Amino acid sequence: MTRPVFPARALVLAEDNMRPADRVLARECAVALSFDGATQAVMMASPVALEDFALGFALSEEIVASPDQITAIERVEHNTGIEMRMWLAAPVGARLAARRRAMVGPVGCGLCGLDSLAAAERPLPPLPACGLRVTRAEIVRAMSDMRAVQTLHSQTGGTHAAGFWTPGKGLGTLREDIGRHIALDKLIGARARAGADLSGGIVVMSSRLSIELVQKAVLARAPILAAVSAPTARAVATADAAGLTLVAWARGERCEVYTHPHRIAGTTGGRDAV
Repeated sequence: MTRPVFPARALVLAEDNMRPADRVLARECAVALSFDGATQAVMMASPVALEDFALGFALSEEIVASPDQITAIERVEHNTGIEMRMWLAAPVGARLAARRRAMVGPVGCGLCGLDSLAAAERPLPPLPACGLRVTRAEIVRAMSDMRAVQTLHSQTGGTHAAGFWTPGKGLGTLREDIGRHIALDKLIGARARAGADLSGGIVVMSSRLSIELVQKAVLARAPILAAVSAPTARAVATADAAGLTLVAWARGERCEVYTHPHRIAGTTGGRDAV
């Protein structure tokens, strides 16, 4: 079985000296996602929690609407990578065959190889109203809890994380990967396999916030998405239109709220509050 880390030897150069050092690197491998025998996507990913990734990808790309529309998931290891084979319930498989598209691309963008650029701007259902309201201190705690359990990142320094944090319960689920959007797909899949979505809490991420992360979070019914780095302009616009509270630069004791601040205690709640 492919391990998520790989030992390496480095030569450390500092000022006027150099020294050898042992390092642990994040492993990346090609992961093919196929449905009913046809490949839908090939991405470079960390070779762990791939069942979560497969299901999360199927849900966040709207190939299926619920886990029970996938009748089987099979992991097949090859010399060149790993294939995650999924088999769909008949009506779903027929719909996918009718709109088959290729999405072959490298890690990092999440939108590679789309036949139509318009598909990058897919319409999102507005998030349903919810009573979730959190404080700045809870966002700070959520980010701190995520950092404390990033095992792969602690070993390698080369992976992203996506976690789900709920008030009164803390960090319930966390997944890591070399790709930020794959980490989020893994989180979505893990929650779905447990019979839950991402409503009722905060999705925390160790990356910047781009449009595909917003799209995936909204489709998983997450009301708040928070990350340590900057959002893109398109991510902010998409989050605003869908009703998602977008929190960026969540580092130390501060954060910046870009959309729908009514879910953050202490803000005015208006759209012009930030």
